[in-house]
Amino acid sequence: MDMNAYLSMFIDESNDHLQALNENLLLLESEPEDLTIVQNIFRSAHTLKGMAATMGFEDLASLTHEMENVLDLVRNNKLKMDSFIFDTLFKGLDALEAMVQDIINGGTGKADVTSIVASLQIILKSDYKPENASAAAAAAAAAAAPAAAAPAGSKSSLLDEFQHSILMQSIESGLRVYHIQVSLIESCMLKAARAYMVFDLIERNGDIVKSDPSVQELEQEKFDRQFTIYAISEMTEDELKQNINDISEIESVIVTPLDQESLTMLEAKAAAGLSQYAEAESTAAKQQASAAAAPALAPAASAAAKPSAKAASTNGGAVTRTIRVDIERLDTLMNLFSELLIDRVRLEQLASEIKRNDLMETVEHMSRVSSDLQNIVLKLRMVPVDSVFNRFPRMVRDLSKSLDKKIDLIITGAETELDRTVIDEIGDPLVHLLRNSIDHGIETVNERIAAGKPETGSIYLRAFHSGNHVFIEVEEDGKGINRDKVLQTAIKKGIVSEEKAQTLTDQEVNMLIFAAGFSTADQISDISGRGVGLDVVRSKITSLGGNVTVDSAMGKGTKFSVQLPLTLSIISAMLIKLGSEKYAIPLSSIVETSIIKKEQILNVHGNKMIEFRNTVIPLVSLSKVLDSPDFNEEQEAETEIVVIRKGDKWAAIMIDDFIGQSEIVLKSLGSYLKSSKAVSGATILGDGYVALIIDPNALIK
Repeated sequence: MDMNAYLSMFIDESNDHLQALNENLLLLESEPEDLTIVQNIFRSAHTLKGMAATMGFEDLASLTHEMENVLDLVRNNKLKMDSFIFDTLFKGLDALEAMVQDIINGGTGKADVTSIVASLQIILKSDYKPENASAAAAAAAAAAAPAAAAPAGSKSSLLDEFQHSILMQSIESGLRVYHIQVSLIESCMLKAARAYMVFDLIERNGDIVKSDPSVQELEQEKFDRQFTIYAISEMTEDELKQNINDISEIESVIVTPLDQESLTMLEAKAAAGLSQYAEAESTAAKQQASAAAAPALAPAASAAAKPSAKAASTNGGAVTRTIRVDIERLDTLMNLFSELLIDRVRLEQLASEIKRNDLMETVEHMSRVSSDLQNIVLKLRMVPVDSVFNRFPRMVRDLSKSLDKKIDLIITGAETELDRTVIDEIGDPLVHLLRNSIDHGIETVNERIAAGKPETGSIYLRAFHSGNHVFIEVEEDGKGINRDKVLQTAIKKGIVSEEKAQTLTDQEVNMLIFAAGFSTADQISDISGRGVGLDVVRSKITSLGGNVTVDSAMGKGTKFSVQLPLTLSIISAMLIKLGSEKYAIPLSSIVETSIIKKEQILNVHGNKMIEFRNTVIPLVSLSKVLDSPDFNEEQEAETEIVVIRKGDKWAAIMIDDFIGQSEIVLKSLGSYLKSSKAVSGATILGDGYVALIIDPNALIK
């Protein structure tokens, strides 16, 4: 069966299920007695197994099946979770993620999971004891040899204990359980494709517990024209039968609702080798009468995730509220709209020159419509930071165990949205900040107790909007930054001189940790200590047009604050002139504009400064920075300035004149003007000329 058309869907949904498994396992680790969490984990694992088996990734499906067996014992109160079981399940998840990643990279999804399977099988044994599990698992893994899955034999229609347990529990929970017999027409040329369509239909509205023949045999078309399925579905009997009949080349469908008695009867007949097709119609008729008299059953286990069958039948089927869109299509849409925005500005300029009322009205209407379209396009590209944050609880859990520390990660504001281009870039900087907080910030349990703190440290990961920016904060209640140690290291590495070190404020000392190669770690580990990390964080965030600051109190903790722009594609900017040249300054970096006289300019140690709001800030000559050929502010009696900021630092830049505020499209310069760090990109103005975009962060040291 050609599965290429469904591979993208499989990858997306597999990643969703793996993330859900990670999150729920972490939640279960904190609440090991909550069986509702186990049910959610079991459901995700079962769905993932079914998808993998349908797509032919047998190794992935087999490992998930082994994990399912353990979870089934837990949810039936036959097994209590412990650290060995959690660690084994997490290792299994890591292996599953590696397999999916291999599939993404064009591989077959195969992996050597002998040791993990050995650990899972040790757990499944009736004499399992946590204290002996590790040694037993290691021995079993060493002795185990790779074995291929046994092909289905003549008794493949029999339910194993695990499948029987699933169906019985589903019936007891009030879910709809069916035995489905499908016959294809004799002339059917693509039997495997039709079988897959039936499987896909059922799994979109429930779960498949077993098929006869097996999924692998169906894919390889190793069957005549008939196959049977045991399924749990949200659809009614009639809906299920109708939907399957709507698939091409289906000759007949027999759908039999099952209760405990009829399920037992079917199993007995299968065991006796009797044909199920001759008996199913009478069983179906008997069940249909009782089903008609009984009220519609609401699915319990999946009520939160999927609409009930009753709602589906009333509304003519569940309506999908979201769709997946390829990122490249959104990028193309943004690029096309960028060109439209440039033409809009040009039309506005032409209309103002021609001054025809009908033309101006049309252009104004087009401007309003395109503004609404701009908002929609930008929102389409906005992604919740949760897509980045959701990987951190697992990382914190693993690192805290390896360092023998107790740490709680508290996440707030995960629903805050950022442009996709920013989201793609902030993952690594946040990983560095969190690893730094775990390794350098949070103390060991003994150190915290000695300092009179709770033995469990807390790391707060926050995201929130403020104006045209998003702020992400990483704060911990650890030991704080040791000022003396930082200064000693900075002097030793030649980052600052001893004389300069004496004049630094606490804030400036804290910022030294962002210097390249800086590290106060006493020893190098696989977590930190190589002097690589925080300098990468600052350079990456600065390249995104953002800023990072750090505040710390000795003995109380440290807070890193990352400021990021909402979007990098279309920005509001102030257009300015320097002689005959035009430039754009992002509005988000501008504090205010003003005019100063020449005598207001101060000279402090050879540097130009001005007084601004009861403080003194540097005055930057933009014409000198950009080597402007036909503007010299020295000849002017007064000059216009733009006050810009970078975090807590302010500066003023001298300009020739203001053109006005405008929405501009940010275009990359590629390899051009690499020597000028004051320029972050370019834009095309309404008159067709190119204006360079000033990077305010590069003007403030």
